[in-house]
Amino acid sequence: MDFRLTDEQQQLQDTVRAFADRECAPLAAAWDRENRVPDHEFEEKLIGLGLYGMTLPERWGGGGRELLDAVLVIEQLARVSPLCAAGVFESSVGPVRVIERFGSEEQQARWLPKVCRGETEISIGMSEPEAGSALTDLRTTAEKVSGGYRLNGVKAWCTGGGHSRAYLVYCRMNDRPGPKGIAGLLVEKGTPGFTFGPQERYLGLRGFPSSALYFADCVVPEENLVIQPGGFASLMDCFNIERCGNATMALGIAAGALEVATSYARERRTFGRPICERGVVQEMIADMATRVDAARLLVYRAAANAGTGLAGMKETSMAKLFANETAKHVTDKAMEILGAVGYSAEYPIERMLRDSRGWPIAGGTLQIQRLIIASAVFGRRFDQRLPS
Repeated sequence: MDFRLTDEQQQLQDTVRAFADRECAPLAAAWDRENRVPDHEFEEKLIGLGLYGMTLPERWGGGGRELLDAVLVIEQLARVSPLCAAGVFESSVGPVRVIERFGSEEQQARWLPKVCRGETEISIGMSEPEAGSALTDLRTTAEKVSGGYRLNGVKAWCTGGGHSRAYLVYCRMNDRPGPKGIAGLLVEKGTPGFTFGPQERYLGLRGFPSSALYFADCVVPEENLVIQPGGFASLMDCFNIERCGNATMALGIAAGALEVATSYARERRTFGRPICERGVVQEMIADMATRVDAARLLVYRAAANAGTGLAGMKETSMAKLFANETAKHVTDKAMEILGAVGYSAEYPIERMLRDSRGWPIAGGTLQIQRLIIASAVFGRRFDQRLPS
């Protein structure tokens, strides 16, 4: 078993790392402070490097690369700021992969080239006020009407809400219980009856647009049906790719925090010596580095085994669980090493710590990941609705 990257992957990683340090690092604090999305000029630089649509087919303008390549890029960008990696994330591991894997030829031809060129962002409308972890309880409905579907309902906490140009909306198309009636509709911004709530204000991940989605007799064309009723499993299979991206964002934050803490420990002197010579600091750094490497191995395994296809549920949940917890732990310990400097908004650690708290909530909570892993270990599904 070879854990080494190929020469091409190493070159890709080095190129993106240098880009992140040169182009992202000077802007990251301002994006966070001003709660601002990176501008189009910055996106154009990413597109120029071939980093949009990396995992999408070449015939649609994508890179045709394996998931691991996208993970390598996202990690290096998120090391500086998750906002740096947002466009790569959405265009390579986001809901666009549902269209790539399960959409019709016409849907792929319409949407994938636009995503690769940075002309369209596609977000996911999944959670609802009463259906987050228990997603199959969703109440948003799509009724068949002449020429399309009439959509009614509310989606909550939609990353990209109000900013993205299209939304893959999970909805119920019949009265069949649980997942059997759930389908996936692509809804374009500006469609009559489709509006947005006010922008959310969060502890971290500032600059990521987020809002509720409201559908009131919103008629969506029939050709925008991507996943037929009963295709919930297909939606969740693709969502494993997005969870792998979530884990990579957390991994990048942890790796970035470890770098900042290590650099500071070399430079900061107390009682005439660098604090890296103190045993307690060495122990903290050793623990942080081990956790980051372990998270990296789990994330890379899930991505490498997916290849150009779908990521495995168990491997992805393990990667997300451990990487999310690692990001929280490592940023917290980094702040301890930096002390008052770490607590200051003039330095990146406090931003990294705040950002680390968002990924365990997004894409399925850590508690849900543990249930998924346990089901895989026992080889059976457990009904959480049964009385204990």
